[in-house]
Amino acid sequence: MVSTTTNLPTESELDERNVAAWLDSITPDQDQQVLWQLKQACELALRTEGGQLLASGETRVRHALSVADILAGLKLDYETLATAILNGVLEHDEVSLEEISSSFGKTTARMLDDLQRISLLGGFRQNAETHDEAKQAENLRRLMLGIAEDVRVVLIVVAERLHVMRNARALPDKIRRPLAKETQEIFAPLANRLGIWQIKWELEDLSLRFLDPDAYKKIVSLLDGRRSEREAYIKSVISLLNEQFEAVGIVAEITGRPKHIYSIWGKMHRKGVGFDEIFDLRAVRVLVENITDCYTVLGIVHGLWRHIPGEFDDYIATPKNNMYQSIHTAVIGPNEKTFEVQIRTHDMHNHAELGVAAHWRYKENKHHDADFERRVVWMRHWLEFKEDEGASSDSVDELKSELESSQVYVLTPKGKVIELPKGATTLDFAYAVHTEVGHRCRGVRVDGKMVQLTHPLRSGETVEVLTSKVGKPSRDWLSSHLNYLKTRRARNSVRQWFKQQDYEEHLESGRKSLEREIVRLGISDRPDLAALAERFNFKSADDLLAAVGRGELSSLKIAATGAAKPSSIKRRESPLEVRPISSKGEVVVQGVSNLMTHVAGCCKPVPYDPIIGFITRGRGVTVHRRDCSNVSGSVLSEPERLVEVAWGEQAAGANYAVDIWVLANDRQGLLSEISALFTGEKIDVVAVNTVSNPLKDTASMMFTIQVLDITQLSRILNRISHIPDVTEVKRQI
Repeated sequence: MVSTTTNLPTESELDERNVAAWLDSITPDQDQQVLWQLKQACELALRTEGGQLLASGETRVRHALSVADILAGLKLDYETLATAILNGVLEHDEVSLEEISSSFGKTTARMLDDLQRISLLGGFRQNAETHDEAKQAENLRRLMLGIAEDVRVVLIVVAERLHVMRNARALPDKIRRPLAKETQEIFAPLANRLGIWQIKWELEDLSLRFLDPDAYKKIVSLLDGRRSEREAYIKSVISLLNEQFEAVGIVAEITGRPKHIYSIWGKMHRKGVGFDEIFDLRAVRVLVENITDCYTVLGIVHGLWRHIPGEFDDYIATPKNNMYQSIHTAVIGPNEKTFEVQIRTHDMHNHAELGVAAHWRYKENKHHDADFERRVVWMRHWLEFKEDEGASSDSVDELKSELESSQVYVLTPKGKVIELPKGATTLDFAYAVHTEVGHRCRGVRVDGKMVQLTHPLRSGETVEVLTSKVGKPSRDWLSSHLNYLKTRRARNSVRQWFKQQDYEEHLESGRKSLEREIVRLGISDRPDLAALAERFNFKSADDLLAAVGRGELSSLKIAATGAAKPSSIKRRESPLEVRPISSKGEVVVQGVSNLMTHVAGCCKPVPYDPIIGFITRGRGVTVHRRDCSNVSGSVLSEPERLVEVAWGEQAAGANYAVDIWVLANDRQGLLSEISALFTGEKIDVVAVNTVSNPLKDTASMMFTIQVLDITQLSRILNRISHIPDVTEVKRQI
C-alpha cells in the first residue's frame, strides 16, 4: 500500500546528508553496494537538476525523490528506484546514456531511455486532434505499454503522475483540470490494469477532486467517518469472520477495502441512485478452496447479519457472459453499517483477475485484443513474481520476454496514435493514415529525420509523411523481398490501385518490368512466356505480363523461372545411367557421381542461374552459366566434356561471387552510401573498382560481392537503384 506520509527531507533540507538518511529509511534491507549506488544516483540528480523548479513550485530533484519514495512503498527493486531518481538527468548535455550504463547498469540506462521517449508524449496528449477521445486515450495507454520494454518503466510513469496529482493544488486551474482529465482517462486505468489498486484509487479520487470539486466535497461530507476509521471497521469484520470460519473448519483468505470516493461517485451516476442506496461503501472478499465452501460461507454471513433485499447476485450458479463467477451480497453489519461481501474460489479469482473476465476489461468495456491482454497479464504476473526471492534469473527473463508486444504504437504530427503490427514500415504508416496518403507518399520523416520507406517503426516515434500532389504507388512496393510493406491492408491497397489501371498500361508496365529484371540480372535466355502463362494458369502471355504489371506476380519470379528451362546445348550422352546423384554441396551432377564441383570464375553463376557443367582434367566439374562464352567454345571442340548439372540444396552459409556494375552522377559520399547499404544487408564486398569521368561528371563502379542466390542479388540491385544519383545498375557478365 502506498502512503502519503514520507521521510523525505523538505526543500530547505535537501542536501546529500539528509537524502542519504532518507535512503537508509526506505531501503533497510539493501546491501552496502546497492545503497552506495543509490546515493550516487541522488548526488548526480542534485548536481545536474540543482534548484530547477516545476510549475508546482517543487524542485525537480525532490519530485524525482518523491516518485522513488512511492515506488519504495511498492517494494520495487534498486534498478527501479535508481531510474526514478535519475529521471530527467539525460536532458543535460554533461550526462550521456553511455555514462549512465557504465555507472548504474544497462537496465537502468535502457529504462531511462524509455522514460525519455515517453516524456515526449506529453505535448501530444494535450494537443492531439481526434474525434474519438475514448479511443485516443486507450491508444495512448497502449502506446506507453508499447514503448516500455520493461514493466517497471510504466510503474515509474504512474508513480510520477501520482506525485504530480498530490501537488496539483499549487497549479492554476487551466493546467490542473486538463491534468486531472488525462489522469482519469489514461493513468488511473493504466494503474488498474497493472493491479496497483491503491495508486489507482488515489489517482481517481484526486482527479475527481479537481474535475468536480462540489461532488467530491459532498460525498466526503456524507461518508460516516474518516477512511482510516472505515479501514478499522473492515478489519474488525474480517477478524469476526475468521473466528466463524475456523469454528467450522473452512480455510479462507479474507481481504477488505473501503470504497473510494470516485467509485462511489461513479456508481451513483451509473445507476442513477442516491448516496443512501450505495451499499458497498465497505467491501470484504472471501476466497475459499471449492464451491461447497462458497455456499457455506454465504450461510455464515447471512446468519451473522441481515442481508439487504435486492442486493444479492449468484454469479456462480449463473456466470456472466465473460464467464465471471462469484457470489455478491450486501448486509447490515455491526453498528448498523452496510457492507458488501464477495465470495469465490481461488480459481474463480484468478480467472477474474487474469483471465478473460479480467476486472479492468469488465469495468472499461473495451474491445477484445488477445495480444495486448496477454502482455498485461504477464506484467501482472511479473509484479507478483518479483516478490518471490527464490525466483531464478532465467525464470524472470522468461517472464520479461512475454512482455514483448506484437504491435507498435506511433504518432502523427498532430498527436493521433496509429497502431500497427511489429515490423511495420513507414510506408505501412502512410497507408494506415489514409490510402491516398500511401499512394502519394514520396518520403517520410521519423522524429524529424528523413528515413527510407522501408524503415521499421518503433513505439513512440512521431512520423510525418511527405506526399506529392499527384502520385502513384511503385510496383516495387509489392515485392516481398524488398520489405516495403508489412501490413495486409497496405499491400491490398497497392494491388487494388494497379488493378484499376488500364489493361494496356499493365501489359506495357509488366513487359518493361520483366525486361528490366532480365537485363539487370544478366539473363541471356529469354523466357518462354506462352509456356510460363500456362504454368501459372493464365490464358495468354499478355495476361501473364499484365499480372506482372499489376503486381500480382514478381518479375523476378518470371525471369528466374524462365531462365531455368532445359538447355539447348547438345552434348554426347554419357555411357553411365543418367540420374541425379545425391550431393552434399550446392550442385547436383547428372550421370556422374562423386565428382568435385566448383563455380567458374569467368561467369560467376549464382543460384538459380541456368547452368552447365564442364568436366576438367583433375579439378572435377566446373559450373558455368549456360550463356558463358567459354562454354560456347567447348560445344564445338569438346562436347563430350559437357555434363548436365542443376542447383541442389545449398550448404549452410554458402555464398557466391557476382560482379555488379553501377553508373552514377559523381558526388561526394556516393561510394560510402553504397558500401553502407552492403553492410546493412550483411553483404561481403570482395573487390571494388571505381573510375570517375570528370568531363561527364559521372562515376563507374564495379563491385564483386558475395550473395546467397539470385533473389538476394535482385534485392540488392533494386536497393542500389534507389540511391540518389544512381542512374544505372546491373549484374556484369
